[in-house]
Amino acid sequence: MVTSTDLAGRVVGIPDAELVGRALAYVREHGAGVALPTGETVQSHAEGMLRILDGLRVDDAARAAACLFGLAAFVPETEAEIEPCFGEEVARLVNGVRQLLRIGAIAGNRPEVEVAAPSKNEAQARHEQVEALRKMLLAFAQDIRVVLVRLASRLQTLRWMAETKRTPTPGVARETLDIYAPLANRLGIWQMKWELEDLAFRFEQPDTYKRIARLLDEKRIEREGYIAGAIARLQSELTAAGIRAEVSGRPKHIYSIWKKMRGKELDFADLYDVRAFRVIVDDIKDCYTVLGIVHHIWQPIPREFDDYISRPKANGYKSLHTVVIGDDGRAFEVQIRTHEMHHFAEYGVAAHWRYKEAGNKGYGGQFSASERYDEKIAWLRQLLAWKDDADHSVAHDEWEQLKHAAIDDHIYVLTPQARVVALPQGATPLDFAYYLHSDLGHRCRGARVDGTMVPLNTTLKNGQTVEIIAVKQGGPSRDWLNAELGYLASSRARAKVRAWFNALDSQETIAQGRALIDKTLQREGKTAVKLEDLAARLNFKTPDDLFAAVAKDEFSLRHVEHALRHPEGETQAPLSEEDAVTKKSRATSVARGAKSGVLVVGVDSLMTQMSRCCKPAPPDDIVGFVTRGRGVSIHRRNCHTFQQLSARAPERVIQTEWGKKSHAAVYPVDIHVEAIDRQGLLRDISEVLSREKINVTGVKTLSSKGVARMQFTAEVSEATQLQRALSLIEEVQGVLQAKRK
Repeated sequence: MVTSTDLAGRVVGIPDAELVGRALAYVREHGAGVALPTGETVQSHAEGMLRILDGLRVDDAARAAACLFGLAAFVPETEAEIEPCFGEEVARLVNGVRQLLRIGAIAGNRPEVEVAAPSKNEAQARHEQVEALRKMLLAFAQDIRVVLVRLASRLQTLRWMAETKRTPTPGVARETLDIYAPLANRLGIWQMKWELEDLAFRFEQPDTYKRIARLLDEKRIEREGYIAGAIARLQSELTAAGIRAEVSGRPKHIYSIWKKMRGKELDFADLYDVRAFRVIVDDIKDCYTVLGIVHHIWQPIPREFDDYISRPKANGYKSLHTVVIGDDGRAFEVQIRTHEMHHFAEYGVAAHWRYKEAGNKGYGGQFSASERYDEKIAWLRQLLAWKDDADHSVAHDEWEQLKHAAIDDHIYVLTPQARVVALPQGATPLDFAYYLHSDLGHRCRGARVDGTMVPLNTTLKNGQTVEIIAVKQGGPSRDWLNAELGYLASSRARAKVRAWFNALDSQETIAQGRALIDKTLQREGKTAVKLEDLAARLNFKTPDDLFAAVAKDEFSLRHVEHALRHPEGETQAPLSEEDAVTKKSRATSVARGAKSGVLVVGVDSLMTQMSRCCKPAPPDDIVGFVTRGRGVSIHRRNCHTFQQLSARAPERVIQTEWGKKSHAAVYPVDIHVEAIDRQGLLRDISEVLSREKINVTGVKTLSSKGVARMQFTAEVSEATQLQRALSLIEEVQGVLQAKRK
């Protein structure tokens, strides 16, 4: 009996007739008369798949699994016998194919269109779902051979239906065009791709298919024969010119013709590349030499020449494209490029499958496949190409990487309505709920995965169906933000939970502020005042903004009381803070509630107060210190008290600066004067301050041993006014020094 270990040690591509032969014999013995849902027998399906997989040169374990998976699905008693009879590897592949069949069945029953968000149109939503299904099938298959077997199975089904002239079940043709043909395209299996497309198109739009078939006034075999002859002629000319080149070609198939007619809005008569071939050379110089030879052999159509080497497409694609008239008078296309250009076009940023799937946008060269997903597909296609190259020996470890290639960094799960949802690796049912809707995530209290109740921090796997159990009202738990508990793997979901708690904190703050405002209104006997008008008078956009500022101690209730006591004409438009101050008849000290004129950098409506220790005034160099419950205390930067505070709590220091100068506000400052004591000294100093229009609000004097020490508390509009007054005081008879404290 062949085991997995035996198979793993063999070189890929060497036939093992015993393993595949025994698998086919097992199907014939146990599956006689057993039919698939399509009506085809299990035996016929297995034999047809082997013919397809032989062309792909898939290894024998995968070919054996292709024979057996249908039998295991529809003859249950055979499932347990597969591993003992054919080995663990074959059994694993059979199980993988059956899982893909399950996903395909769910996808086939999905709603035709399910709009994920109101802002997205139906076509975009459907495209996103189709793309998610394609990625899901690749991500779900841990072994890429499972995908190859699934593609072969679908192709055999369509072949059998075409031969027997049966109509496929609804959705099969559309699913083939949307899911399976693009997968074959991405994997570089061109022969399978075009056959899947043609057969599915034949069932999807039979009238259009027949019309294009009639327009092709030559049979496919004849077209292929003509191209083979053209290739041989060109190869001969190139050899004679000493140019080493690879020349290959294939005729356009019917679905490709229809797609290009629709994508480029062309009539059939305007298509010049119904027949086409490609020339690959060693360097750029040879590209132009080959172009000259092609134009010498056949007559070119000038307007159909494109030089994408000197003028590459936006996505970096390079090649020479020309259309010539063949010997039979019909046009065909020739592409000329270097090996490097070809590799870039097939596996690089301008990946062939990208512009084919992008439609009009792609045909214009505007689509660039730069995602990491595309790079993985390109790597996978490269390994498949090596496997199919008879002259290239693929090392065993490289083939093992290919078989177990990790295609995607996402997992793909399903809603109960069969909508595919892409989530990051490690995602949980909570991530799933928040992906569907923020409110559903907030109210989520449980989840069923494949019908079984699971904890909310359960890690989801590819292909699982997730159903969310939610309460009518409720919110998230703070435990969900604890990374150690593993409730959320998605940063998007964590952001939504944090936003919910931030909004909750904001609501609590607003409620606290409203309570304070309500008490103030009751105390002032102004309960009939409209809160909207009060907020506008105090320069807040909404009452909630006012409540929040009051609750955070960013706005003093004294200002609210002042606004209630001095309505200043409620019918008039509210004044700005600056206008309200400047219109007053006399200046008001910041010590008695006037605006300080201080701006806290980066923060709006933050309550500030001048410190009593240094009494700053414009244009002193100032700095702020966040106090506990009294807003920001403003100090002079050289203030000794501030330096002590900042040393203990540097994180509470905040940058401040003086705002727009206001002539209606004055600042209290302390003046220290030392003088020889004499009669009339206080009067003379007071006269100086009076002449300078400086209001004195407090005086302290102390005389000792003939020296008088005086401290004045004065109100000035700015520090420069004080400096001028100090200079005049020092000129008073007997004054030793006058300085600001």
